Amino acid sequence: MSKQVFGKKTTLGVIIGNRGFFPTHLCETGRQTILKVLEEEGFDVVILPDTARASGSVESLADAKACAELFKANRDKIDGVLVTLPNFGDERAVANTLRYAGLDVPVLVHAFADESKRMTIADRRDSFCGKMSVCNNLRQYGIPFSLTTLHTVKPDSESFRTDLRNFAATCRVVKGLKGARIGAIGARPGAFNTVRYSEKLLEFSGITVETLDLSEVLGWANKMSSSDAAVVEKLDRIRNYTSTEGIPAQALDKMARLGVAIDNWTGENDIDATAIQCWTALEEFYGIVPCTLMSMMSNSLMASACETDVAGTISMYAMNLASGQPSALLDWNNNFGEDPNKCVVFHCSNLPKGVFAEQKMDYQEIIAGTVGKDNTYGTIVGRMKNGGFTFLRVSTDDLTGDVRAYLGEGEMTNDVLNTFGGFGVAYVPNLQRLLRYICENGFEHHVAFNLAQVSDSLQDALENYLHWSVYKHE
Repeated sequence: MSKQVFGKKTTLGVIIGNRGFFPTHLCETGRQTILKVLEEEGFDVVILPDTARASGSVESLADAKACAELFKANRDKIDGVLVTLPNFGDERAVANTLRYAGLDVPVLVHAFADESKRMTIADRRDSFCGKMSVCNNLRQYGIPFSLTTLHTVKPDSESFRTDLRNFAATCRVVKGLKGARIGAIGARPGAFNTVRYSEKLLEFSGITVETLDLSEVLGWANKMSSSDAAVVEKLDRIRNYTSTEGIPAQALDKMARLGVAIDNWTGENDIDATAIQCWTALEEFYGIVPCTLMSMMSNSLMASACETDVAGTISMYAMNLASGQPSALLDWNNNFGEDPNKCVVFHCSNLPKGVFAEQKMDYQEIIAGTVGKDNTYGTIVGRMKNGGFTFLRVSTDDLTGDVRAYLGEGEMTNDVLNTFGGFGVAYVPNLQRLLRYICENGFEHHVAFNLAQVSDSLQDALENYLHWSVYKHE
């Protein structure tokens, strides 16, 4: 279940590569250094004991089988594999270990850096060369892998520590999306062809969509009493979450009952994220907008997207997994003055509290013009925090049979803007080129934002291990 990814240490299976006619003592010291760094960075490890041959390194076919058996015995724990080469390493042993283990998890290939003053036969590593041979064999075996930023790098360097953190994010995204269960509550609004998607393509990637008719969840909510313990508790959580000053008590009661109904269904069905119909059945036939409830779910890392945008909520959830922080679904909405690299991002809104500089509950000004103000209480409005962000949009393409995505990074600015809903002014380098790419390739106007910069890990996970088509905007 994908929820288990959050708040859990990343566990790496560690393969120490060795080749006998290179200095074996480097495997002993290399093991000690690698394990120390992994412990400092908060990883758990599964590794052959140092009592095994050559400090638990892997060189022979027997070594590969022993390591593979260890990994298989710990299959449920291992999130990724670190291949580290203190010396040249045996390319076949590394590839055989991964093949025999059959874990289907991300693999990071690391090579120790030589020291220019220690290049005699007693201390020279040749990992620089050996890494190429290992990668060549992994490609022959059909095993996808990730690489460190530098070809060879000292394990205790900040560069390698950053690589480890990025790789942990890759592992979380891959593990979280494979087996994710998305709840689609209600039909796609008729006016939103743009959020069409293919359940079959998502299922092929390991993502299941569970559907629920909107009438069922409204029926459950209407059957509840305001005095039910779960409803009272939900109402308290809503009031503690945001300012409800000026919001009618009847609207808050409806929110609480609907929230309990959604919580019950998502819990019973192991749902990891939701996409909910909004326009305009909920307002007309129940009398609120679901934005606060969705904001609360998203803020607790259970991403929730409006307009039944299932691919949008997958975009949000992928970034939750990478960053451990809440994501928001926004519209690329307006130009900002004459600056071609700035734009206004906006929703009505259900943004999570964690992305706001300030926020409060209000009514939904856009829908109010159609269904009346009294039927639209429950939005969360305010301005987003300044700072760096990552954006991501996942989409299914029935014409090519692919799941595809674009992503990149930018910055929320402090430019003055007086408007409504949930909003921010976004700066994205070469924004016009990105907008052209979105239009030319038929992507949706919705895009997920996360106030962390995790585009490298997302690209690695989606492109390398889920085999989606990914465009990274530079």
